[in-house]
Amino acid sequence: MAQYTFRLPDIGEGIAEAEIVAWHVAVGDVISEDQPVADMMTDKATVEMESPVSGVVIELAGAAGDRVAIGAALIVVEVAGEGAHAAPADSPVVVAPKSASPESVSLSTDEGSPLSAIAENAQPSSVGFLQNAVGNAENRVGNDVFRVGNGPQTILTSPAVRARARELGVDLSAVTAGPNGRIRHADLDAFLSYNAQKGYHSAASVRPDETIKIIGMRRRIAENMVAAKRHIPHFTYVEEIDVTALEEVRAELNAARGTNPKLTLLPLLITAICRVLPDYPMINARFDEEAGVVTRYGGVQLGMATQTDAGLMVPVIRDAQGRNIWQLAAEIARLAEAARSGTAKASELSGSTLTITSLGPLGGIATTPIINRPEVAIIGPNRIIERPIFVGDAIKRAKLMNLSISCDHRVVDGWDAASFVQAIKRLLETPVLLFAPPAVG
Repeated sequence: MAQYTFRLPDIGEGIAEAEIVAWHVAVGDVISEDQPVADMMTDKATVEMESPVSGVVIELAGAAGDRVAIGAALIVVEVAGEGAHAAPADSPVVVAPKSASPESVSLSTDEGSPLSAIAENAQPSSVGFLQNAVGNAENRVGNDVFRVGNGPQTILTSPAVRARARELGVDLSAVTAGPNGRIRHADLDAFLSYNAQKGYHSAASVRPDETIKIIGMRRRIAENMVAAKRHIPHFTYVEEIDVTALEEVRAELNAARGTNPKLTLLPLLITAICRVLPDYPMINARFDEEAGVVTRYGGVQLGMATQTDAGLMVPVIRDAQGRNIWQLAAEIARLAEAARSGTAKASELSGSTLTITSLGPLGGIATTPIINRPEVAIIGPNRIIERPIFVGDAIKRAKLMNLSISCDHRVVDGWDAASFVQAIKRLLETPVLLFAPPAVG
């Protein structure tokens, strides 16, 4: 048998290292050529690495969250043949489409299986090594599969759940499994609650303690947030806006939208922001701390903070000032879907000059958003609520929304931030002005 060392290839211009986001294999696994082995994250993208050879995994570079230098060993594989081999550091990288989960490797030793064929053709010493590898792999499978008695029933569960059931004297065959056929702690809790009280009771189950390593996108977000709070002296201004008339206009526009996308509040708010920004150029800017230079931009490259399964991403609406409300609605939907599905291009996730962040119906009363460095401001609309307000001596029902803005106090003065928001308020509370041509002179 021989060892093949697969070294991390050059996966991008200027990239010196990559972070291990996830392993798809473990030591002792039998893998095939082109099988995904790891997800590696760089500053620009997450790349799925594939094994260039078939064999048995005997060494991995580290755990999820560790960084591996370009050219360093990523995985060592035992392959058929003699002598040690290694992939050259400059070998081309094979990038595969990112899948939700890797296909499981067949571990069957039945006649006609891939593993059986390997064993039949291997030397006696190789057969022993492969049998050991298969035993290790079967042990790992055993950690997830619990076989009850000698019958055909197989219960899928984790070692922790199985150990807990043994300690409590619970027969897992009596526990109802979850939708995917696997018994989890919650299923065991439900069984215990029912049987302890001869019926269900209202006591909440206690989740087990868990330690989660901060890696990948979540670590990038953490680093960016720390840098923003450390370097930028934030201040936040919040104003209440009556959006009753704006919501009536939005409802009328949606009723007559035809094939256009349904309008949310966001396209109307973005329109107001773009109409006001020319009078407040210090808001649509980026600050280069090292050079001591503030660049004020004419075009509005609007970042849109979007929550995804991988964490917070900021796709960019290019030249937002040149789009009408329907075009903005379509672009918002397209970028949000691209970010959530992981198909957003690198060019769509960079270059913003101002960011807007919204939690939608979870918007709360007020927010204090953190600036998307090196920008100097971020705008956060909050939840719309209905409540009575005084109009002169009369009381009327109104739809109210708080609008927050956080600014870099090194670049933006409090008076300017407040004046900017007040100008937006005038447009939103008199929505006809959103569609009127800009005043000349």
